[in-house]
Amino acid sequence: MSQRLIRLPQVKAMVGLGRSSIYDRIKRGEFPKPIKVGRVSGWIEAEVQVWISERIQASRPRAVTAAIGFRVKA
Repeated sequence: MSQRLIRLPQVKAMVGLGRSSIYDRIKRGEFPKPIKVGRVSGWIEAEVQVWISERIQASRPRAVTAAIGFRVKA
């Protein structure tokens, strides 16, 4: 499995949140933590994508499960 580190500007663009909002969520345990690589921090792209998917699932459970082929009981 290929893993890629992304920096804060890309994370902000992906999730639509600002720096302060991202770090507030990290403090509350609601967003993936960055990892240190030398003097800089980076996020594992797959973890950020999972976070985005979870937000979509929470707001549109029927649409997401229908889109991936699962049946949802009404």
